[in-house]
Order: sequence, then C-alpha cells, then structure tokens
Amino acid sequence: MFADFFVILFAAHHLSDYPLQTDYQALHKADRTATGWRANLAHAGTHVTTSAVLLWLGILILDLHASAAGTVAALAWIGCSHSLIDRRWPVRWWMEHTGQTSYLANGGAQYVDQAFHIGLGLLPAAVTLAAM
Repeated sequence: MFADFFVILFAAHHLSDYPLQTDYQALHKADRTATGWRANLAHAGTHVTTSAVLLWLGILILDLHASAAGTVAALAWIGCSHSLIDRRWPVRWWMEHTGQTSYLANGGAQYVDQAFHIGLGLLPAAVTLAAM
C-alpha cells in the first residue's frame, strides 16, 4: 500500500504545485508579511485538500485501507511541511550551508525545493498512511 499512497500523494502534490497554484500564491507565499502568510497558507491548504480528495478516491476505487488517525497525521504533515519549505528560507539555508551556492545562484532552488517536498513531505506522509 505504501506505493499506492505515495503515487496518489505525488500526483496531488504536482496538481497543487502547478495547475492549482495561483500566480499570486507563487509570487507572495514566501513574503515575510501577513499577505505572505495568507498566500502561503492558502497554497498549503490546496495541497491538503487535493491530497485528501485524491486519497479518498484512491481508498474508494482501489480499496485501500487507511486509518483516520494515519490520514489526519499524513494530511497535517503535508500541509505543515509544504508551508515551511515554501517559505523559501529553508531551501536557501540548506544550499548556502552545503556547498551549493553556485547552484542556488543558477536556479537550483526550485529543484531542491521539489526534492524537499518529495523526500521530507510526501515520503513520510506515505509511510504514515501505510503504517497506521
């Protein structure tokens, strides 16, 4: 079931990060203002909602089994981790402290951002869903 959950969350992530993210959210989600937080939380909420809908469809159609506690924990993790990563400072901090300053200066942040979302956001959420 882990693979099923991971693929569902992976699809939800890409839907939420690309076709469902507004230009306004993309432009302001890292701003250190109330507007920035609103944009960030609206975008994270899109991730939680899209993930919940696709998980519900997966459970219904594929006859997957997930506990309520596991589902709530996974969705909370997706929302919180996505929000934090999208503040952009964690990605910048990582790249500046791991010898990736040239990669950062040449557009690499978007790739590290996606790696963080997958490895630190989706992977633990899928493990939680499969284990609980």
